[in-house]
Amino acid sequence: MKMRQILFIAAVILCMGSLSVYGADKNIQVMSPDGHVVANVTAGKTLSYSVFYDGDCLMKDSRVEMKLTDGTAYGVGKLQRFTRRSVDETFKVIAYKKAEVRDKYNELTLSYKNCDVIFRAYDDCIAYRFVSKSKKPFKVQSETAEFNFAEDWNTWVAFSWNGFESSFENIYEYYPLSNIHPEKLAYLPQMIDAPKGRKINIMESALYSYPGMYLQGNGTSNLHGVWAPLPKEMEQGGYNNIQEVIKSRYDYLAECKPLEKFPWRIFAISTEDIQMVNNDIVYRLGDAPAKGSDFSWVKPGKVAWDWWNNFYVTGVDFVVGINNDTYKHYIDFAAENGIEYIIMDDGWSTEGKADLFDIVPAIDLEMLTSYAAEKGVGIILWAGYYAFARDMEHVCQHYSAMGVKGFKIDFMNRDDQLMLDFYTKAAQIAAKYHMVLDFHGAFKPHGLNRTYPNVLNYEGVYGLENMRWTGIEIDMPLNDVTFPYIRMAAGVVDYTQGAMRNGTKGTYLKSRETMSQGTRCHQLGEYVIFESPLCMLCDGPTAYRKEPECLSFISRIPTVFDDSVGLGGEVGKYILMARRSGDTWYVGGTTNWDARDVSLDLSFLGGGSWKAEIYRDGANAERHGTDFKHEFKTISANEPLNVHMASGGGFAIILTK
Repeated sequence: MKMRQILFIAAVILCMGSLSVYGADKNIQVMSPDGHVVANVTAGKTLSYSVFYDGDCLMKDSRVEMKLTDGTAYGVGKLQRFTRRSVDETFKVIAYKKAEVRDKYNELTLSYKNCDVIFRAYDDCIAYRFVSKSKKPFKVQSETAEFNFAEDWNTWVAFSWNGFESSFENIYEYYPLSNIHPEKLAYLPQMIDAPKGRKINIMESALYSYPGMYLQGNGTSNLHGVWAPLPKEMEQGGYNNIQEVIKSRYDYLAECKPLEKFPWRIFAISTEDIQMVNNDIVYRLGDAPAKGSDFSWVKPGKVAWDWWNNFYVTGVDFVVGINNDTYKHYIDFAAENGIEYIIMDDGWSTEGKADLFDIVPAIDLEMLTSYAAEKGVGIILWAGYYAFARDMEHVCQHYSAMGVKGFKIDFMNRDDQLMLDFYTKAAQIAAKYHMVLDFHGAFKPHGLNRTYPNVLNYEGVYGLENMRWTGIEIDMPLNDVTFPYIRMAAGVVDYTQGAMRNGTKGTYLKSRETMSQGTRCHQLGEYVIFESPLCMLCDGPTAYRKEPECLSFISRIPTVFDDSVGLGGEVGKYILMARRSGDTWYVGGTTNWDARDVSLDLSFLGGGSWKAEIYRDGANAERHGTDFKHEFKTISANEPLNVHMASGGGFAIILTK
């Protein structure tokens, strides 16, 4: 017997506590294809599992169960049989960070009288899901999902602002698991800092008609899942009357159809931090598009945006604001610079009415869509959730016929079953009319953007919009090098980068003329690092025209890629990424408020000499955040490239053969 196997068996026995490997309970293992990750599943009176990496116990015996309102329990009782299979396939994708994704795993299916429980072992995660065998509709009363970590490790955790009704935007805190207040709801993903450089992310995927999972602590190293009950009574209200306000909820979680497949619960593992930034776990576990569906019409791209920059247009002969002249100006700017879209944000329809057919008198939308089409620019409309949801078929049909290309839907601020049904229905109907969607005011990606590739963006992140109302007490450079390892592990973000007014620690000001924290090149680097198939230019046309070199970079970088490579980084400190489109590579880096020198390993280029166009922090960037250096040089792929990042800094590089 190999030493690794001996150590693993010993670790399993320790991790199982009082449970006997040789008792009445059945103990079944499923191992990742590379042999590093193992789940030990214990099926007896209850169902539980433990997770190991190279024999080290990461999670001790953790129970999983689902109870129905009729008293049925999934994951309880006699195990009838178990089966195994192995899969290794590659599938092509649309509007993603790479052209194709490899799906390689070993699978274990536990068959009970009333359900199957499927476990999968990937090289970078363990995942499980319930699959009902019920031939009639049923209701889920409760679910048990435990995560009993081997020790009281530290965690990065972000909490809901307002219970089950939240914008899913918060800064990550870092402290021991046992310090989590038991009444707080932490939203996913949540990252745990395990020994030997390993990181663990708790996530979920294939979440279509079931509430999203939150995590709670109990003063120990254990976490457990919590879900929003199904809404019962709702009324129109909230911001500008465009939300639903929950008045009461049922005492159960979900109403389910026969043979329901429930979400995947994901225990993701990385041995190097940068692996978590570049994973495909949630995307892999989402359902494939329906057979025969055609999404070739989906067009990712960059977006000229009005809201963050407060209509920053000067030197014109009209008063800027929500009017035809202003939006024609944004369209002209987009057309001049190869920007695919503009967004008409909050204000084009009458406030307070939640009626997307009640357009303000200053806007001639048919004229603007026609004007934009002549210029090769698409228009995307902002829509409050309630206004869109109440008549989405009519809305999509009407505005698609007019030439509108999609919607930015905002203020959902929930993830109960009814809201998840909305996400799926919105994606279906928008796809029917060849419209793209940006889910703002949303929770994290959950596999839907694989099923419906017209879903291009999700917010659910503490993004740059917050700089409109926060001061230096919020550390954005720290946030910028933290959430990509955690929140972005689940998928795309609507962060809205691209600020041309850049403040250092000493010069950042909270102002109506909004600034970013960190340097100009920190902003440019984010276009490489952040995944946003529908990527905003948050600043105004005037700001970009004053900075033609930076505008040149932003206008040229794609928003989806053929390949992505993590070059290095550490949670909360810095990130280095490379992405390829065709034969061109884009390399970016960002740091927290600590200046640092990095050495880029260019072996991913495959050798040869390359032309490098480099945007890096200027000599005085720590004093003036807008200071940058734009230079060209020839480099060798066989030699490291050294780059300095200033405090709050970054860099962006374009590499051509």
